[in-house]
Amino acid sequence: MSAPDVFDRILGQPQVRHFLRAQVAAQCIGQSYLFCGPAGSNKTAAAYALAQAALCEKGGCGTCSTCEKIRRRNHPDVRYIAPEGAAGYLVGQIRDITSDVDRAPIQAQRKAYIIDRVDLMNASAANAFLKTLEEPPQHVVLILLGRTREAVLPTIVSRCQVVPFRHIPAHEACGIISQNTGVPPMRAAVALAACDGSISRAIEFAKSTERFAFRQRVLDVMESLPLADDLDIIQYASELLDAAKAPLDLVRASQERDLAASSEFLAKSAIRQIEARNKRALTARTTESLRQTTAIMRSWLRDVLAATAGAGATIVNEDRRAGIEAAALRVKPAALVRALRAHARCDEAIRYNVSPETCIDVLLLQIREELYGSHSAGGVAI
Repeated sequence: MSAPDVFDRILGQPQVRHFLRAQVAAQCIGQSYLFCGPAGSNKTAAAYALAQAALCEKGGCGTCSTCEKIRRRNHPDVRYIAPEGAAGYLVGQIRDITSDVDRAPIQAQRKAYIIDRVDLMNASAANAFLKTLEEPPQHVVLILLGRTREAVLPTIVSRCQVVPFRHIPAHEACGIISQNTGVPPMRAAVALAACDGSISRAIEFAKSTERFAFRQRVLDVMESLPLADDLDIIQYASELLDAAKAPLDLVRASQERDLAASSEFLAKSAIRQIEARNKRALTARTTESLRQTTAIMRSWLRDVLAATAGAGATIVNEDRRAGIEAAALRVKPAALVRALRAHARCDEAIRYNVSPETCIDVLLLQIREELYGSHSAGGVAI
């Protein structure tokens, strides 16, 4: 049996683990990869594992300071990039990458760039990126992530090693979560729904008492909407956002500790780079927490829809079955479909960087309106 390594965390993708381990063993880690697979297939976890293997002096031991910093996603030489434009990547984002790759690494011998959703990179952005993708500096590893190979521009695909990721069925994903956490299947299913199908994030969620307490609060709010007036909803939204952002304080403190420990031997320009990357990482974590909040709401709406259709066996939030079935008696399936469409619009607004407060306020108001009609006053505290 082989010794544990960073690739053990690529759950549900044995062929990918075998391929990446073979590349490390042969000392032939490439410079341009394209990981293709559906959401929840562990592409991001695999990208960070490959970054660990590329930067770690032992090829991804998982225990050294380099591997640990990358695992915590605060290593200055590993950068995660996601689309910032309304329709995908901005050309300015790509130019920022192409100018940054020529800079020397700050702490390691290499730098890794994890570029998510390259299927949302249009021709203009791709053209600005092609030269870097075709001839990256020797110290750079580019790891691109996309939903499908066909959705990525051919000019990008042809310049990368393509690594396919398979779809992981929900029942298998829940089994993986249970196996890695010891939680029962029901809790695993809840965690998976709260994390939009991401197994790696669901494992963290399943282990966290705080995250489950937060989930309960979100579901309390959903069950209280029939009696909530506008002021109640504004208060609920504020409370949920504060609770969703609470774990970010720990992330921020960790970033500050790491920067303080390194600041004595880093140039001012390097410190500025780290501060900028820490800010981007914190923004990404903020968005992740917000999406987790809306994912919990969506799971409740889907459960109520299942109950109205007589498909109670498919309810995910089993511990809230009584409230879900009570809601199902009050609302019509068409209203639930409209509420789910409102939820989809909220997720789109989050992607476009609309204010979190606005997103949650409007979503709760629209869900209440679709399910229970207009309210004037007389809310109830929960």
